[in-house]
Parts: sequence; structure tokens; C-alpha cells
Amino acid sequence: MAKLSAVLLAACAALLALAAPLLAGDPDMLQDICVADYKSLQGPLRVNGYPCKRTENVTVDDFFFGGLSKAADVYGGGNPMGSVVTAADVEKVPGLNTQGVSMARVDYAAWGGTNPPHTHPRATEIIFVAEGVLEVGFITTANRLVTRAVPKGGVFVFPRGLLHYERSVGEAPAVAISAFDSQLPGTQPAAAAMFGAVPTDVLARALQTDAGVVERIKSKFPPK
Repeated sequence: MAKLSAVLLAACAALLALAAPLLAGDPDMLQDICVADYKSLQGPLRVNGYPCKRTENVTVDDFFFGGLSKAADVYGGGNPMGSVVTAADVEKVPGLNTQGVSMARVDYAAWGGTNPPHTHPRATEIIFVAEGVLEVGFITTANRLVTRAVPKGGVFVFPRGLLHYERSVGEAPAVAISAFDSQLPGTQPAAAAMFGAVPTDVLARALQTDAGVVERIKSKFPPK
């Protein structure tokens, strides 16, 4: 029995050791830098991420992005949410390729500017409120809402993959800076995913309503 217990313990330890790399946001890098070669998207070869530029073609600008310094027009283009996300991920900063991190700036209108419910399937997010006050929240898999107000200077964490939102609740516009443990965390808006892709009859049954109500909502979310 003692021998069997030792074998089981060793097997569990081995499984945990094998699983540990899978818990990281992105795979570990195998070289100092691997600046994304965007031109590779035009070719037949695709990989998980981007192939590396040749070292002699790398420039200092591959590691720089100035976009987070600029406030966004939160209602530009008829945007009904009153918020705009400016990403600094591998698609904007090629030097982030294989580094496993990225950032974003979110601008919110005063009194109700909302970053609507969404998930990041590939990353945990931590936000720093640089200006204003935000009401934030995430939903656990037990459908419990974890929410609070975060003032200027406060930090809040959204666990990987969980549905979450932010909303400005102050009289002044708000700004938040987000950091992610992935070079490309992905964003899936809940409303657009449901009403832009799920069949009407499935939604009608899931939401316990009639197809006409679902179709009226779906008209606001054209499929891609």
C-alpha cells in the first residue's frame, strides 16, 4: 500500500509538472527577441503567433508604441457605449511577439461610459484607474457577481476568461490602463457573440422569450 501511494504521488507530481507550462499566458520564448514579421501573414505558412524577423532587420521602433498617450473620442463614429479601447498588443508592437505581455488604454465618458461585458480567453487582466472612478465587476462560473467601485489610483484584477465589465460612475471622464499576461489576449464581447452568431431559436429557448424579441435585438448586431 505504501509503495502504491508513493507511485500515485509521483504520478500526480509528474502530471502537475507537465501541466504547469499550459497555465502560462503564452508559451515561453526560446531566444532574446522574436520581433513579429507581419509580412508572414501573406505567405502560406501560419504559426501560433508570428514568425520572427531576421535579426538584422529589427529596429528600435519595433519595440515602441505611442498610442496610449492620446485620449480617444469616446462617442466618435456613433459609438453608443461611451468608451474606447486602445490596444498595445503584438498587432501594434511587433517587439511584443513571444514576450507574453500587452497593455491597453480605456477611455470612458463621464457618468455611464461603459466597456460592456466581455471576456479575454487568453489572459488575466489587471487595471489601474488613472483618472475618474469606475464601477467594475466580473461573474464567476457560479454566476456570482464580484463588483466594487475603484477610485483613481486603484487597481483591480479580472481573472482569466471570466465575463467582466467596467463603467464610469464619476462626474469626470475616466481613464484606465490595463495589463495582460498575453501578447494577444483576445476580446469576445458577450452581446455581439450571442446575438451576432448564435441561431435565433437557440437564443429564444435559452432566454425563455420568443423569436421576435431575439430578432429585434439581433438586428443591432449584424453577423461578421
